[in-house]
Amino acid sequence: MSKDFSLEDFKKKLEYYCSYQERCHQEVLDKLFELQIKSSEHEKIIVHLIENNFLNEERFASVFSMSKFHQKKWGKIRIKNELKARKISDYLINKALNEIPFEEYEMTFETLAEKHWETITEKNDLKKRKKFCDYLLRKGWESNRVYEKVKELEK
Repeated sequence: MSKDFSLEDFKKKLEYYCSYQERCHQEVLDKLFELQIKSSEHEKIIVHLIENNFLNEERFASVFSMSKFHQKKWGKIRIKNELKARKISDYLINKALNEIPFEEYEMTFETLAEKHWETITEKNDLKKRKKFCDYLLRKGWESNRVYEKVKELEK
């Protein structure tokens, strides 16, 4: 730990870090290492953040999934993989994904798929199909849904 800062200073610094954006435990741990705080102090700081509601993985998973769905139009597969990469539990991932309204999920997929199909200028049908599918699969939409939609749009 740096000589200039006390444990309380680091707690305040991490409180601020967690207050301007939802964070998961892994991001906080990364920040603790970045700040070169002794490993023995990590647990104290994380417990402090949880007890004072600055750090809440359930809230993080919920906010993350809703914002990626609304802003980036990600499908559930991409959201799930991104949350797994942040070491969020399967229970919290499933809980967060279930908060996405079914009708909204369906409508977002339809709108995104139709808009993207119209923007592809490729003349070769196979290449157009590949570009369309790759785009939606990369965004994390379910493959069966993507392939059904491409068949529908090709008609």
